[in-house]
Amino acid sequence: MQNIHILVVDDEAEIADLVELYLVNEGFRVTKFYDPGKALEAIKNTTFSLAILDVMMPDVDGFSLLGEIRKLHTYPVIMLTAKIENIDKITGLNAGADDYITKPFHPLEMTARVKAQLRRYLRYNETADLQQDIIDFSGLIINRKTHECTLYGKPLCLTPIEFSILWLLCENRGRVLSSEELFERVWGEKYLESNNTVMVHIRRLREKMQEPPRAPKFIKTVWGVGYKIEK
Repeated sequence: MQNIHILVVDDEAEIADLVELYLVNEGFRVTKFYDPGKALEAIKNTTFSLAILDVMMPDVDGFSLLGEIRKLHTYPVIMLTAKIENIDKITGLNAGADDYITKPFHPLEMTARVKAQLRRYLRYNETADLQQDIIDFSGLIINRKTHECTLYGKPLCLTPIEFSILWLLCENRGRVLSSEELFERVWGEKYLESNNTVMVHIRRLREKMQEPPRAPKFIKTVWGVGYKIEK
């Protein structure tokens, strides 16, 4: 696991140390910062496998760090927050966060969420059978083997979650996938009816694809049912 390099940023030393302890015990390599300002240089100069960022920090908050990561990298980002307001969660998801953990948390739950995100991320970055690794239609090319996606020849910088959603929709072209099915297949967790996570990620995908909200070419909304990409 030493080739898995995780960034941890939290101004509460006790929390950062606890997270580091449990991740190191799992065999992960960890780079830890109490000062978010100092983490910026590491984000720019180092490629990590995953980042864990506290939301509320002085001077540079977790959302700002998340924004810097998403300018350069697609690896998963988990946000730590003392409270979870829907607007904060939507802000983070829109900015490219993959998961949230609310403080106080159980360290074993934290490590389980880290492993789940890494499995999803590494699945799309490791060698797989070529048979169904590339989908190419209407100017959109998505390669599951290399985790690369281009639209009309221009690369799309997608997070692992965004890539998974787009791949599923492309793989099931012509079929409507409900928010529940998308969530349970991508996140691997039970869907709650009040969950708007899928909607936020679909909106983010459309923005990256520069899809007009009222008449998207690729990802269509089937009201009351779900989402689909037509053949």
